[in-house]
Amino acid sequence: MRVVDERGDLSAVRDGLRGRVAVVMTMGALHEGHAALLRAARRSADHVVATIFVNPLQFGPAEDLDRYPRTLAADLALCEREGVDAVFTPAPHVVYPDGPPVVRVTAGPLGAVLEGASRPGHFDGVLTVVCKLLHLTRPDVALFGQKDAQQLAGIRRMVRDLDLPVQVVAVPTVREPDGLALSSRNRYLSADERRAALVLHRALECARAAGDAGAGRALVQAEPGVELEYLERVHGTSFAADPDGDLVVVAARVGSTRLIDNIVLDDPQEG
Repeated sequence: MRVVDERGDLSAVRDGLRGRVAVVMTMGALHEGHAALLRAARRSADHVVATIFVNPLQFGPAEDLDRYPRTLAADLALCEREGVDAVFTPAPHVVYPDGPPVVRVTAGPLGAVLEGASRPGHFDGVLTVVCKLLHLTRPDVALFGQKDAQQLAGIRRMVRDLDLPVQVVAVPTVREPDGLALSSRNRYLSADERRAALVLHRALECARAAGDAGAGRALVQAEPGVELEYLERVHGTSFAADPDGDLVVVAARVGSTRLIDNIVLDDPQEG
């Protein structure tokens, strides 16, 4: 496995990869959800490139950029275990050599609702870095987790609207046996907070069973220590509220930790 942190070295490694190449983009603090992405990438391509980059553009001024966990040694060990061919671990000045970019990708209306409304500018930062990393890694296929459903929808729309030559593949959310969606931010939770966080998946299941997001909202609102931000049934492409939508999404604070989750309706892999 090659580990590189400069553009020129990445380009040289990429030039040496023959056949179909997959990329998995991460911010590090890797867990079994990321491992599932890497395994899916290995099944879909001849070579796998992973990126580990904590992207400052997608963090707001009051968010946890400095606190975000950085566990590079463990991350590289997981990548090697999963058969990754190359890992790109750039510093911010490598990705943004002229400082914060003046020209950015905008998420448009998708960036103004739900996660976009809660985190102004977040999706513009995500799409800008994803676009740059797609150019730098030159993959045939890029894999992203279903857990970040609105992000996934934005990336798919960007690829379509800007005619980027890459196939975007979604990988189902990986959960603990009790239903908690794997997330790098789960490590912030105390034992009591982790137990409280289980209400998010229960609420999604409740909303699916009832066919009504309101039933799920009531469940979260009744859980001590959990502050609901939103729980909505939405259209999975536009993320507009839709009583017949194919996705239920939730965001809440458990203690001081903000968590998101979703469930795809009529998906046999969920539940």
